[in-house]
Amino acid sequence: MTAPGKTGVAIIGSGPSGLLLGHLLRAAGIECVIIERQAPDYVLGRIRAGVLETVTTDLLRQLGIDQRMNAEGLIEDGFNLADGEQLIRIDIRKLTGKHVTVYGQTEVTRDLMEAAPARGLEIVCEAKDVALHDLESDAPSVTYLKDGVEHRLHAEFIAGCDGFHGASRKSIPAAKVREFERVYPFGWLGILADVPPCHSELIYSNSDRGFALASMRSSTRSRYYIQVPLTERIEDWPEERLWDELALRFDPISQHKVVRGPALEMSIAPLRSYVFETMRHGRLFLAGDAAHIVPPTGAKGLNLAASDVLYLSEALIAHFASADEHALLAYEKRALARIWKAERFSWSLTKLMHRFPEDGAFERRMQIAELDYLAGSTAMQTAIAENYVGLPL
Repeated sequence: MTAPGKTGVAIIGSGPSGLLLGHLLRAAGIECVIIERQAPDYVLGRIRAGVLETVTTDLLRQLGIDQRMNAEGLIEDGFNLADGEQLIRIDIRKLTGKHVTVYGQTEVTRDLMEAAPARGLEIVCEAKDVALHDLESDAPSVTYLKDGVEHRLHAEFIAGCDGFHGASRKSIPAAKVREFERVYPFGWLGILADVPPCHSELIYSNSDRGFALASMRSSTRSRYYIQVPLTERIEDWPEERLWDELALRFDPISQHKVVRGPALEMSIAPLRSYVFETMRHGRLFLAGDAAHIVPPTGAKGLNLAASDVLYLSEALIAHFASADEHALLAYEKRALARIWKAERFSWSLTKLMHRFPEDGAFERRMQIAELDYLAGSTAMQTAIAENYVGLPL
């Protein structure tokens, strides 16, 4: 038995990009439905980054979904790069007149989810076997199983916001695909704990022990990472071993000592740079992690998804308002211009702050020289600050 339905835009995925797009379309009076293969608790259980550019915070404020972010988010006027015990502060407020907001991606997702019913944004969760059909026609559709019943949702457009492993990107024929990838030879071992941060601002550290990051989610919750080989397993790192390692790296350079506490979450995340340039295929448009992955260095993932969604929402709203196709035709080129600049920044900061196993003494001297130049160059600090707070839309 098939239960039919119809909407303006079928959105695949209820992560931040899908939810943001749904809210923007509903605010403009456009019918849309979000289809999510997981349960809400699973979506909200994913721990992700939490540094928000102005593009992201502006969208949340435009939608009126900013109360908790305003109350709990931390305004960051700068961040730090460390080479050994040399701490280089990048004063982003002074250099750009802007700031970033520390507010966890999980909290952004929660706020968007909780605001969905009031805006009439329908979210179908636990939809299994999602498949996209007739993408090159004027009548695309999505099928899925819900409670043992097959449903078919007809739409004018489909927005693929279902991440790297979702069905949307895989629905594009191989002959149409343009993709680029750089896989890094290490991962980030992370720990989240309810302990005060060791420093008032983020520290990206490059020491003889390897890369490490000290960050926070609030004044009482900290997030730390260290670089580990891809062969490492989470079982190799009992909590005390990781806390010992973090103390060795951050106690000499931070304002406060590393405070230890029970882990709320520990994981190892591989690093990659990935761009799927085919962001449009017929009536399907990709946004967010479905189209690109950046290393977490520089915190661009969620913010790139937000700029994708802004461009796509503007294009879809123009189409539904006046049948204007120009913005839809321009979406891919417009999004990719910002994506590649963000990829460049994340790649360059990753290269600068990590120890690559294939590198030798020459490459290490290049890192030292660049960090030394950076420490005394306002121009170079400004370039890094501009990229960190987010390039113009």
